[in-house]
Amino acid sequence: MKLYCKILLITFITFTTVNSCNSQPVKDREIHQLWLDCRLENIIPYKIFSSAIMGSRQINNLKKKNLITIIDYSKPSTENRFFVIDLIKKQLLYKCLVAHGKNSGDYSATQFSNQPESLKSSLGFFITAETYVGIHGFALKLDGLEKGINDNAREREIVIHGAFYVSREFIKKYGRLGRSWGCPALPLAFSKEIINMISGGSCLFIYAVDDYYKKNSKFI
Repeated sequence: MKLYCKILLITFITFTTVNSCNSQPVKDREIHQLWLDCRLENIIPYKIFSSAIMGSRQINNLKKKNLITIIDYSKPSTENRFFVIDLIKKQLLYKCLVAHGKNSGDYSATQFSNQPESLKSSLGFFITAETYVGIHGFALKLDGLEKGINDNAREREIVIHGAFYVSREFIKKYGRLGRSWGCPALPLAFSKEIINMISGGSCLFIYAVDDYYKKNSKFI
């Protein structure tokens, strides 16, 4: 009887351990394979991609679930850090420069805010909304999904638009990109086609190494 109980106990422990080890990484394996299939090695770190995918799956009202846009503000402004990915076709559609807010930093973005008139970029998850023509030309409104982190995006008029100061020529002259008032500004050459593609209900994830966001975001 004692031997039988021991066998049952060992079997239970083994099954529980194996089952938990196998079930826990299933999503990780799936997302990692997607990252590989999209050929994002040396373009977007897996940790950032994984956070973007896991967060986007918590958003219920996405209309364009096949698309995700990732901005990686952990990179300096001289590098491509704006990426649009088709998750169905498993294809990187765009990679390009993107500006950060004037008060977020000079060469790199290191400070972020949700406050009006802060002239800083915001982090986190957004849904792309409607397009319009304003002082920056053709632009895309954003709805921030994270309370206290980016939910003032509309009030602050944080939008995606094109700007002359987002170019290799500007970098060559000044050693960095120009800066916005908090908007993720794109190169004029690509801005309209990118905006048309991602507008109307796709996910945008803006990432940076930031302790406040890491501690307070409910999406990661």
